[in-house]
Amino acid sequence: MVLFQIGLGGQDMFSWVLWIVVMVVFFMFYPRIMLGQIMWKLERTARNLEIMSAKSKAFLLTEIGEKKTKDLKASVDRFYEFFSIAPIDLDPAGIIKKFDRMMVDQKTRFDYFVNQIIPKADSEKKANIEMGFAGGITLYTIAKIVRHYVEIVKKTKNFQIGMLLQMQLPFIEKIAKSLEKGTKSLARGEPIGDSIGPLVAVDLIGNNKTEEVEEDILLAKVKKEGRDLFVLKSKGPGGRLGYPGKAIQRIVSKNKIAKIITVDAAAKLEGEKTGSVAEGTGVAMGGIGVERSYIEDVAVQHNIPIDSIIVKMSSEQAIQPMRKAIKDALPKVRESMKRSLLERTKKGDKIIVLGVGNTSGVGNSGSWVKKVSDWVEKEERKLKKEKKKDDED
Repeated sequence: MVLFQIGLGGQDMFSWVLWIVVMVVFFMFYPRIMLGQIMWKLERTARNLEIMSAKSKAFLLTEIGEKKTKDLKASVDRFYEFFSIAPIDLDPAGIIKKFDRMMVDQKTRFDYFVNQIIPKADSEKKANIEMGFAGGITLYTIAKIVRHYVEIVKKTKNFQIGMLLQMQLPFIEKIAKSLEKGTKSLARGEPIGDSIGPLVAVDLIGNNKTEEVEEDILLAKVKKEGRDLFVLKSKGPGGRLGYPGKAIQRIVSKNKIAKIITVDAAAKLEGEKTGSVAEGTGVAMGGIGVERSYIEDVAVQHNIPIDSIIVKMSSEQAIQPMRKAIKDALPKVRESMKRSLLERTKKGDKIIVLGVGNTSGVGNSGSWVKKVSDWVEKEERKLKKEKKKDDED
């Protein structure tokens, strides 16, 4: 406004010249000033991400429980650079089997590495550390990518690239903070938001006997509402995902299945309530899509309808410690399950129920429902105390 007044209100040539000079200088240096502000923000965020990644790595080293030797640190540093190259998809025929091979190889490498660094640990501890490393490596990769683009902006002095990156920072920081918390929870074997599917499964299993029908996948045969349920979940309480698609294919090959029901966590939209439950059709399952494809293939081949029940939460809440609102969705899922059984199947039908998700912190029997509930209630009280303290500060 001042510049505008100088330009219009001046009565002599000097005022006009001064106004033009000021405007020229302003437009010449404004982009540089803005770039400087953007670079300050980008550099600060990149450093924060690197600090979070370093803290996660240090936490994993502590959680391993072994003596922190130079060789151990060097091994962890090397493994943090681990990567998987996606198969070529120019010819989509057979792409699922290629992705399956990639995922199996990746799992094998994680198993081998963890067995090398903690050979004496039990299988549950090893599973938790594997999941911890998966979260830690993801956080490390995000930090590297952000640093990469920050350095590009520094070298090129490109204002537009800096603006684009700055616009993404709130989302990147949100995901990174969630990964930092999630890495700790997974390494400790604590229930996370994504564990709601396995929690529903053990609620159905109760005290029924389970057997391992596929690597890391347990099956329990349960009678419910006059129906014969084949309840599947990943083996717990260590963090595992298993291969549920292959397990379902095996069950369908030996039984006449009337329906498949999948229960999973699902990303909510902003404004939707955490822990709200929705019913639909199709395979409720995230990830790269290999196991989902196997389930869809066998359903099409045998003309089996698929129902899905989802518990809504943000993508960040899915990898963080389970919140009370998510745990409290269990009774609503029971009601949805009952409707799916009573309204769209008949007595004597055989139905597969799959509790999809990471089984971190969720064991293999109904007694774990109370254990998880007690843990979540305790964690919720802790979070409320921390929030109250932060508000007071």
